[in-house]
Amino acid sequence: MSETDEKQPKAGQILWRDLTVPDAPAIRDFYKAVIGWEHSDHPMGEYNDYNMLQAETGEVITGVVNKRGVNAAIPSVWLMYVGVEDVDDSLRQCEELGGRVLVPPSTQVAYRYAVIEDPAGAILGIMQLAGPQEGSEENSDHRQ
Repeated sequence: MSETDEKQPKAGQILWRDLTVPDAPAIRDFYKAVIGWEHSDHPMGEYNDYNMLQAETGEVITGVVNKRGVNAAIPSVWLMYVGVEDVDDSLRQCEELGGRVLVPPSTQVAYRYAVIEDPAGAILGIMQLAGPQEGSEENSDHRQ
């Protein structure tokens, strides 16, 4: 296995985490004060979402995003995104097993994702490990 293969995300791996809130600038500033993070703007057209950065290294740690556009249906919780082999198959399994799709699949530049709720009410984002699928809706978002 090459070093490149070892760095490739795997199904089941936590790939990203973020917080979706109605007032992202206020919550961005809250976490900057409480945790000590810095931030960089992530332009979303008419507004910015925010990458939260580790102050000493500049490493992107998480996102604080506005509850708008593709994120409007996401509850205000810290949400992690887990890698899956096939978003559509995972969504079918979710619904067959009593879960719900909160945010339908959306394709970004380098990935495809959706947000689900399990039968107990817990929320989880899922991300397809491969690139976008043909015919999927294109949006712009900062998740990595």
